[in-house]
Amino acid sequence: MDIKITLTKSAIGAIPKHRKTVQALGLKKTGRSVVKRDDPAIRGMIKQVEHLVTVTEA
Repeated sequence: MDIKITLTKSAIGAIPKHRKTVQALGLKKTGRSVVKRDDPAIRGMIKQVEHLVTVTEA
C-alpha cells in the first residue's frame, strides 16, 4: 500500500534534524507531494515531522 505525503508547512523555521527528514522524504517546496511505500521506516519519519506534513492513502 502507498501513502501520499504533502508538505503543508515550510521547514525553514524547523530544527535542522526535521529539515533533513523532510528532505529525505523527497519534499522540497510547500504544497508538493510524494508517494511512498507504507512501511515502518517511512512512518517513523512522518511521525517526526507530523506538524509539517499531511498524510493520505494513495
